[in-house]
Amino acid sequence: MTKTILSNARIVLPEAEITGSVVIAEGKIVSIDEGASRHGEDLAGDYLIPGLVELHTDHLENHYRPRPGVFWDPLAALHAHDVQIAGSGITTVFDAVRIGSDLELPDMLPHATALVDAVREGSDGGWLRAEHFIHLRCELPSHDVVTHFETFASHDITRLASVMDHTPGQRQFRSLDDYKRFYAKQMGRTEAELLAYIAARQAEHDRYSAANRSAIVARAHELGLALASHDDATIAHVEEAAEDGVAIAEFPTTLEAASAAHDAGLAILMGAPNVVRGRSHSGNISASDLVEAGLLDILSSDYVPYALLQAVFLMPRRIESVSLPQALATVTRNPARAAGLDDRGEIAVGKRADLVRVRANGPLPSVHSVWREGHRVS
Repeated sequence: MTKTILSNARIVLPEAEITGSVVIAEGKIVSIDEGASRHGEDLAGDYLIPGLVELHTDHLENHYRPRPGVFWDPLAALHAHDVQIAGSGITTVFDAVRIGSDLELPDMLPHATALVDAVREGSDGGWLRAEHFIHLRCELPSHDVVTHFETFASHDITRLASVMDHTPGQRQFRSLDDYKRFYAKQMGRTEAELLAYIAARQAEHDRYSAANRSAIVARAHELGLALASHDDATIAHVEEAAEDGVAIAEFPTTLEAASAAHDAGLAILMGAPNVVRGRSHSGNISASDLVEAGLLDILSSDYVPYALLQAVFLMPRRIESVSLPQALATVTRNPARAAGLDDRGEIAVGKRADLVRVRANGPLPSVHSVWREGHRVS
């Protein structure tokens, strides 16, 4: 049995930091030894942390659609995405694929199919650096979202589904004025055009959302998929999520909703860019406020892969009560458990040897090596 030894590392364990060595064999951690060692690859005092686990990133879609109306080759987009994911220390990634057509993209199915097929091809071909799963982002007001869900839900790489509703005037954009400010320039529409667009979106919500949510939730439970809610803003939203058997509350927008989600036993997920920037891009609650209140379980890179690692090293600097192992758990152990991946997420004997060598450079740590199941991938 061939062994790999990573020695003289600052190892971040679930509850502590030690200096020592990690021994890997057959893709798993077989021993953790404290103290200096002359054997193996010398990490020269750099951090050794578990591979990061990312549950919600839109980054693949951003590579596939780099500009409005421009759609890139899906395999090339996946390759670029995978390189950046692994280079950011992420060894397990749930690629968010939006399903459900809307007024902007009236036929979403070919685009979702292209992305899911690319991930399956890359996974089957063995050329991906990180392990990729699919997270179906189910836009409930869409007339065809249930059909799309049935197309992809039973795929072996589909492991998570989120039920979301971006209708103006609720959840993420409870204030229509905030919605108009956010999208007016981005969408390039006049005031009258934007008002017509808002009215059309609200009509779709009234017609489709409730029935689509019921159908998707029921089918997800039949298939054993983990479920997430999205942008819960009120106690009523959280109560609905709890009744639906949701496991993860993604991006609650208010302290009230986050507190209710915590009390209901949901894992609370917020964006790492929110932590790095110190505020939400859409004016909702700060993730750091939830950390200080003990109401944050998981961080997601959302739209900047490196933000995960950056947020982990920033949190202990900004929040005195947070240690590095606690911050690291939000991007390793906690998301792994929430997704049902109990074989990874911490440096412990018997766990997968998904590991990252990190050099601390103040608030901007740098990734120097990445191993997935004991194999060097970056």
